[in-house]
Amino acid sequence: NKNYSSWSLRQWLAMKMGGLAFDEIRIPLDQPDTKANILRHSPSGKVPCLIDDGPTGRLTVWDSLAICEYVNEAHANGRLWPAERVARARARSAAAEMHSGFVALRTHMSMDIRARKFERGAAALAREDVAADVARVRALWFDALAESGGPFLFGEFSIADAFFAPVVMRFVTFGVDLPPALAAYRDRIVGLAPMQRWIDDSAAEVED
Repeated sequence: NKNYSSWSLRQWLAMKMGGLAFDEIRIPLDQPDTKANILRHSPSGKVPCLIDDGPTGRLTVWDSLAICEYVNEAHANGRLWPAERVARARARSAAAEMHSGFVALRTHMSMDIRARKFERGAAALAREDVAADVARVRALWFDALAESGGPFLFGEFSIADAFFAPVVMRFVTFGVDLPPALAAYRDRIVGLAPMQRWIDDSAAEVED
């Protein structure tokens, strides 16, 4: 479900921004047959999963970061990471931190693109662990934008921006205040044409 699946948004947005063409298989979440349907494609039993029927045969890649790394190497000519070595290392660090961290933010501000939950957002921010996660996101964004000069975290759009796109949508849903420079970055991500398509698809879904 595009409304809820933050993990699927990451590599979908990266691949769209990288100009890759691909087909989607949509499996509604939290249904009695969800696990069985996912296991037909993904050995982990989770989304996302990429199936690449290339000249050397079928390759299955699961996990959003692994998918992004694979398509960057195999299909995007490396353009989904910064070309400069130091910036690339920082972008990879940021994406990896998002991939493995921010548990409190994920737990108490789960992605729900259609909703506006400002009161729940205020209650979540009253928690020390959530406030610490949000403060870390703000600091990471501020430092990256200041170092790169924008318009995205590390200059041109990269996998790091794709990995923080679900956080952007959480901040919109839960009404998280941002200083002007970070609010502009948030709006830049939301305004991307592929992101607008994802938002429209989320609004059209019937599952709740």
